[in-house]
Amino acid sequence: MDVHLRDLRYFVAVGEELNVTRAAERLFVSQPALSKQLGALERQLGFKLFDRVPSGVVLTRQGAVLLPVARELIERWNAGAEQARAAAPTGTLVIGLQTAVGRGLQQEALRRFRAAMPGWEVSLRLVGWDDPSGGLADGSSDVAFIWLPVPPGLRTHVLATEGRGVAMPADHPLAELAEIPFEALRGEPFIALPRAAGPLRDFWLGLDARDDEPVVGVTANTPEEVFEAVISGLGVVLVAEGNAALYKRPGMTYRPVTGLPPGELAIAWREGDASAQVLAFIDALRQVTTKV
Repeated sequence: MDVHLRDLRYFVAVGEELNVTRAAERLFVSQPALSKQLGALERQLGFKLFDRVPSGVVLTRQGAVLLPVARELIERWNAGAEQARAAAPTGTLVIGLQTAVGRGLQQEALRRFRAAMPGWEVSLRLVGWDDPSGGLADGSSDVAFIWLPVPPGLRTHVLATEGRGVAMPADHPLAELAEIPFEALRGEPFIALPRAAGPLRDFWLGLDARDDEPVVGVTANTPEEVFEAVISGLGVVLVAEGNAALYKRPGMTYRPVTGLPPGELAIAWREGDASAQVLAFIDALRQVTTKV
């Protein structure tokens, strides 16, 4: 015989109030609904729980025996539910960011992560390009959105593969072209990432498609510094196709570049890190990218 916890709550409320009207008010249900549910419970049990009297109701002999049992079951369930809530892991997942993510990835992944890890908070941390690990190397981030290539000791899951284009001043002579061959950019001064970015600096200078040394106009450590330098006419910069829309600026234009391999945006985490919160966030991103 299966009895719902709701039925036990109804029974206990009437047994304590000895008045169906007052019990209904206490339970925030209508009196007819409460009476109907009590009748169904009595039929299920096979005996009466209450007798009607002028003042309301009184417990039958069977009802008086059952009342403390029902009350204890409800109390034990409430205590167990609270213990279960307290047992849920809590903390803060720190997500390192080197650039804006966009692409419909972050918001949906965070929603899925919160559903999988209730009680966990999320902190977004902007990391300069002088740390190509996105904060993973020194432990200041738990996961990080970063562009490949990454330093040793990290695992990655590629989220987007996009062509590289160039951001340049809007009045640049090459801006008249719909697409720009990379060869046409060889003599241009480039905005470079810091030398500490290592292979990532080389990739965004196009060294994988060069047989010459790039001309570096200025070094920048954040997206804001990069695009301010472009608008100021200090150089051009290679930009992933998806970032062109995210970093629009007055006085700056973007053009696709031919002759370059694409860039890869990935979520990264430390090798051997199997913590529940990290795996939950990676799984959330896998679901999002699979859906897309």
